Amino acid sequence: MTSDQPRGPYTQPYTRLHHRRKPMTALRPFIAGLPKAELHVHHVGSASPRIVAELAARHPDSKVPTDPEALVDYFVFTDFAHFIDVYLSVVDLIRTPEDVRLLTFEVARDMARQNIRYAELTVTPFSSTRRGIDEKAFMDAIEDARRAAEAELGVVLRWIFDIPGEAGLQAAEETCRLAVDLRPDGLVGFGLGGPEIGVPRPQFKPYFDRAIAAGLHSVPHAGETTGPQTIWDALNELRAERIGHGTSAVQDERLLAHLAEHRIPLEVCPTSNIATRAVATLDEHPLRTMVEAGVPVSINSDDPPMFGTDLNTEYEVAARLLELDERGLADLAKQAVEASFLDPAGKTRLRTEIDAYTAAWITR
Repeated sequence: MTSDQPRGPYTQPYTRLHHRRKPMTALRPFIAGLPKAELHVHHVGSASPRIVAELAARHPDSKVPTDPEALVDYFVFTDFAHFIDVYLSVVDLIRTPEDVRLLTFEVARDMARQNIRYAELTVTPFSSTRRGIDEKAFMDAIEDARRAAEAELGVVLRWIFDIPGEAGLQAAEETCRLAVDLRPDGLVGFGLGGPEIGVPRPQFKPYFDRAIAAGLHSVPHAGETTGPQTIWDALNELRAERIGHGTSAVQDERLLAHLAEHRIPLEVCPTSNIATRAVATLDEHPLRTMVEAGVPVSINSDDPPMFGTDLNTEYEVAARLLELDERGLADLAKQAVEASFLDPAGKTRLRTEIDAYTAAWITR
């Protein structure tokens, strides 16, 4: 990456967020109604306890509890490795195209309840195809759910296909093939998830090169549980246009300056970082440092039911950490829109909706 060539979709000048501490009881109703975009949220990880319990009942050989209340304890993680183990046990519940379709549409239904208008859902097709789901049937299932979600719920979904890093280069090859050769209409990005420790980013360069050449955007996870070098590798080797998490970026002032200068957004997931022990406490979360450095950020929920959160809750967390008022929260919502891969007309519509909602709220 050359230093004089900005990358990524976020090209607008940094807008200072409006800061003013307000009681959360006053902001919570505003957040609930605020039109939003979400850019870092996982397909299987968004399954609600009701849906997970239903899938577990369909597949009684699984160790996943069939009682939604028992899932609360099941989704308490000791560390990131434990989270991955639990996550994969839920992945194992998605065994048929009908499971895929059900999960996808119900995730969109939960999004609609939060006034999420647009979401880029991270999907890991390798996890399903290697378990025997026909690849074309998988694509048909997510696309059928996507079209239904937009028509029936008003939620626009797009896909980011990600490599499960722990599965190695075989998974990278398969994910790239599925993304490039069987590319569904809703696919916009190519990512890399799973554990970072012991999974160096440079080895995935050939697959990202192929995906980028096919017109997909590069959006790998990096710097969540490892240091800044992982983020540099994602930028320099994988040509990242956004960074998933990027929590450790604050450890490197030069990296922060680079992200700010080139308008490369970080997809920030505060509660997730606490749940996986990537950050010790919310008061220690680096979100404010990122924003004060001029780095574009979006606020996201990652794997919301697993972490006992949703996007509205994450906006409440951001409001506290950044001391935002309603206009500041609206600016934060518009930053997510700008950082998205939504088409220009769609971005204009959503920004206009956010502005209209905010103006009506403030003048009521």
